[in-house]
Amino acid sequence: MMSKQKITALAGTGAASEAMRQINPDVVAAYPITPQTEIVMKFSEFVGDGKVDTEMIPVESEHSAMSACVGASAAGARTMTATSANGLALMWEIVYIAASQRLPIVMPVVNRALSGPINIHCDHSDTMGTRESGWIQIYCENGQEVYDNVICAIRIAENKKVLLPVMVMQDGFITSHALERVSINEDADVRKFVGEYKPEFPLLDIDKPVTYGPLDLFDYYFEHKRQQSDALTRVPKVIDEVYAEYKKLSGREYRRIETYKADGAELAVIALNSTVGTAKDVVDELREKGVKAGVVFPRMIRPFPGEELGEILSKFKAVAVLDRSESFSSQGGPLFCEVKAALYETNPRPLMMNGIYGLGGREINPEQIMGVFDDLGKAAKAGKIAEKVKYIGVRD
Repeated sequence: MMSKQKITALAGTGAASEAMRQINPDVVAAYPITPQTEIVMKFSEFVGDGKVDTEMIPVESEHSAMSACVGASAAGARTMTATSANGLALMWEIVYIAASQRLPIVMPVVNRALSGPINIHCDHSDTMGTRESGWIQIYCENGQEVYDNVICAIRIAENKKVLLPVMVMQDGFITSHALERVSINEDADVRKFVGEYKPEFPLLDIDKPVTYGPLDLFDYYFEHKRQQSDALTRVPKVIDEVYAEYKKLSGREYRRIETYKADGAELAVIALNSTVGTAKDVVDELREKGVKAGVVFPRMIRPFPGEELGEILSKFKAVAVLDRSESFSSQGGPLFCEVKAALYETNPRPLMMNGIYGLGGREINPEQIMGVFDDLGKAAKAGKIAEKVKYIGVRD
């Protein structure tokens, strides 16, 4: 039965903390960092007001935050944290350890540019850098998606076929500090949806002793990495199942890859997070002018949905991948390189270009995305891309 919805105005950080309140995790260990701070600040108020039963652990750094989360999760606690940018970078060592030990920690991440130079505004360099850590990665267009996907992330991470940590992303300040209309489920319905956490191998089960974090040399290290990889192959089916069940609860439907007006489209833009909404508005305008344009939003970046994405993109004549981060590979941004690799065995393949934009929080506007579609239209007519990698909105 669908949960009764309460409509409220929440910023993206508030949407994340509200979801965490309803989940009522056993442990939250966190350190404040802009623009994530309001997630743990608001959640700490829930703890202080007795609205959750959570053990809140304030720590001296993000490295310590993830270390405490690893210990809590290994002990058998449902564990969450949140971070941004340099905080995620400081966690780097422990982020890998959390995934390697198959700990289902859920971490909302507010995307922010990595230093230096020092910058507190949005780009995706922080989470794009952790793609190979073994965490599941889910990106969100708006505050509603943040709320819903934080709830779903608990079920995905704790699924016995998965047992991997999950990051849920939103754009710094653009989403995190902007008030939006968010539909909230009933507390009891969310608690029932996430269920009681029953850890598979808790460290504190003295009747079935286990070891976490042992020395693991060439005897078994390779096999353990292969087990992580195998777990990731099971993630897409589990996400689909969780999203289907969540639709029954909330009435809201999610897919690992969202398309907008892609049916019959010849030109498409691929984007993440808040830029998806801007691109949709541009497509609406272009459709009124008779341009066959569409948007593709790969919500799940890890594991990367290469086969499904290739099938979708094969129907277009020309595609632009918008990257809010730079890979410094001289081959384009990280998302562009992954999409291009996914299309290698696709026939027919669309023409592809990369637009790197918005680094350090620089805005991208509808006119610039309109310009991207104009470039795609010219490429489709000419049968070739004039400029493979284009820096959108940068001064010469």
